[in-house]
Amino acid sequence: MCARACATRASLVEPGGPPAAESVRRRAVMCAEVCDATCRVLSEQDLQDETVLRVQVEWCRAVCLECARMFDRQRGGEKGSRACRDCARACTDFLAVLG
Repeated sequence: MCARACATRASLVEPGGPPAAESVRRRAVMCAEVCDATCRVLSEQDLQDETVLRVQVEWCRAVCLECARMFDRQRGGEKGSRACRDCARACTDFLAVLG
């Protein structure tokens, strides 16, 4: 949901627009890409390296929280902010399972 919300938000910003809007677009795209990459890593059957999983999930959590704070400052960003926080919470829960 986070990747979808970020991709949607990024698509609403015209490339080459004002610097603040461009920053929102870039961060939203990055968040969507990190979430997507994390999903791919977690779905790999052959990957059992806990260190790699932990680093990837921690990175995803950090990017999602940063993106949520950015959406908090944007008009109409409530849905994206909520999705990013939900994803960060899921990452935190997964890290707790890893121990």
